[in-house]
Amino acid sequence: MQYFATVARSLEELAAQELKQLGASDVEPTFTGVKFTGDRALLYRVNLWARIPFRILMQIHTCRCYNANQLYQGIQEIHWADYLSPEQTFAVRATGKNTQLNHSHFTALQVKNAIVDQQRQEFEERSSIDVETPDLNINVHIHDNHCTVSLDSSGSSLHRRGYRPAVGVAPLKETLAAALVNLTDWTPDIPFFDPLCGSGTLPIEASLKALRIAPGLFRDEFAFEKWQDFDAALWQDLRIQAHADRQFDSMVIMGSDHNPDMLEQAQFNAERCGVDDYVWFSQQELAEIDPPSDRGVILCNPPYGERLGNAQELTDLYRLMGDVFKQRFKGWTAYVLCGNLDLAKCIGLRPARRHVVFNGSIECRLLKYELY
Repeated sequence: MQYFATVARSLEELAAQELKQLGASDVEPTFTGVKFTGDRALLYRVNLWARIPFRILMQIHTCRCYNANQLYQGIQEIHWADYLSPEQTFAVRATGKNTQLNHSHFTALQVKNAIVDQQRQEFEERSSIDVETPDLNINVHIHDNHCTVSLDSSGSSLHRRGYRPAVGVAPLKETLAAALVNLTDWTPDIPFFDPLCGSGTLPIEASLKALRIAPGLFRDEFAFEKWQDFDAALWQDLRIQAHADRQFDSMVIMGSDHNPDMLEQAQFNAERCGVDDYVWFSQQELAEIDPPSDRGVILCNPPYGERLGNAQELTDLYRLMGDVFKQRFKGWTAYVLCGNLDLAKCIGLRPARRHVVFNGSIECRLLKYELY
């Protein structure tokens, strides 16, 4: 089958590497996504194990769509009874556009009409629309005069792991946090420290990776579990294997923050995913932190004025961060995600490497600092 993983902009290559490691074939990164092929077991495994993608789409049809009528006819070429019964609900999400089909709501309406008209003709009844929790999520993508029809196998975005009901004011998506951990040189045999941890997403994602805990184990349900060809036995086997693959090694993963409410949320989130014995959180001001060893990796996402605080008021924070890193963490490597280059200059250290990363629509830099 042909699959497509949707990912955040700038993380396509990283997601492609992850998919290859999970057994995907014909892996091809493209803009905000990765094409790949595989069997049904791979589809289930990627949803269960992938840490970086948002959704996994399964392609079922392509057709020409110069205009609305041609789109309607193309959608009716699909035998929808193979995927959807009149008793089930569905929703259509349309992306992309061309000259004639330039409004996503209108495109989705044409697709919906084609499906329910076919159902009425075959069954004399039709499925209802449910945009919140449909039994079948249908994705149509318009590019030039071609339409790709896919089924969304994930349902809600994979960044919603299920372990994090408690979040801060400007939470970092779990998928981006996992990608940032991958972009560092950290390995579980050296300490990991986030001195501005907020609700704990970076330390928790690091611990999940180190302990080989599949992020999909925390979700209540995936969309493919409602599909007509759902293989419950295969899915159960993959989940059992995922539990068996967990590792329980000792490691040093820490987070600190000045806000006790944030730390309470972080501790709760760690308990929710069973890593509270492996992640240590402490209430500390940035000026008070000390390294637990002579080497390790710092990874942090300080506020940069877009959503939290005023950029001018954050200048002192960035200067303090640079001073603390330089004076106390010699022998360590620090990685700072920064969405404000003027603030980054206040750190006062020369980056050894810069990696462009998008946090939502905000273009950021993951800055690497070798601390000597």
